[in-house]
Amino acid sequence: MIDLYSTATPNGHKVHIMLEECGLAYNMHHIDIGAGDQFTPDFLAISPNNKIPAIIDSDGPDGKPMSLFESGAILVYLASKVGKFLGTTDREKFTTLQWLMFQMGGVGPMLGQAHHFRMYAPEKIDYAVNRYTNEAKRLYGVIEKRLAESKYLAGDNYTVADIATFPWLRSWEKQGIELSDYPHLQNWFNEISARPAVKKGVTLFADLRKPIADEKSKEILFGATQYAKH
Repeated sequence: MIDLYSTATPNGHKVHIMLEECGLAYNMHHIDIGAGDQFTPDFLAISPNNKIPAIIDSDGPDGKPMSLFESGAILVYLASKVGKFLGTTDREKFTTLQWLMFQMGGVGPMLGQAHHFRMYAPEKIDYAVNRYTNEAKRLYGVIEKRLAESKYLAGDNYTVADIATFPWLRSWEKQGIELSDYPHLQNWFNEISARPAVKKGVTLFADLRKPIADEKSKEILFGATQYAKH
């Protein structure tokens, strides 16, 4: 059994979708990041970087419980556990991993900054808005070019690279993107959106998500609380 500690964010949705795609049984534990649940000792014990998602697998590789944090690591772990979505040959696996790292190192951080400066920053900084909006467009262009020559990001098969990237592109309007400018990406996006596991995964914790509007939540997420020792 997998214990899932998460909330409805793009990084959370990666693992929600993966659990559904893998057909694994899981228990849900909501981490209210606007209320500071990520800083509790129990959560920090499994996610020392105070970020969601995290999991505990009661049946780890050696038959003992294993906890993991970092969404990309969790995706690789779950793919290895069920023998799916990572590729079978070395070539397929490394191709998948390079596109997964592209998401982890580029798509997630850069689109996250676009969200922050376009939506949450206390003052509008044109330089930051333009920088991260343009970077979002560049990254969408990289994906568009790849999908013009490949059915999925890692090749002919749907993998953790697609599962990791898709949730971050669901908020394309908030990133200053017009999806129709990227027709191959849009077709890929629509196909993945229709998968039953994806439809289910993006609903997890959605009813518990609150807009980041009040000053207390903003302080917890973006202020001194985030940088204090825990």
